[in-house]
Amino acid sequence: MNTASDARNSHPYAGMWITEDGHVRHELLPNGRYVEARGSREGAYKGRYEVSGDHIEYWDDTGFTADGDFIDGVLHHGGMILYRDGQKPAQ
Repeated sequence: MNTASDARNSHPYAGMWITEDGHVRHELLPNGRYVEARGSREGAYKGRYEVSGDHIEYWDDTGFTADGDFIDGVLHHGGMILYRDGQKPAQ
């Protein structure tokens, strides 16, 4: 069974990333897969991801691709800003 702390220990960016309003949630699983929820739609998108340095590439199971960058502990992806576990870093 994987827990949030197991995920963080396996990869520095694995875990839950959430927009400030909570509408979009990316769970980066330690096995290189992700699950994205949008609003009440859990599992709206699923696929695989790879991280190289602070850059992330996504490949949705339907063939859609996307990318993003981790900057100062924040995920910038597709015009959205996602925070680890929905928590803004201290300024």
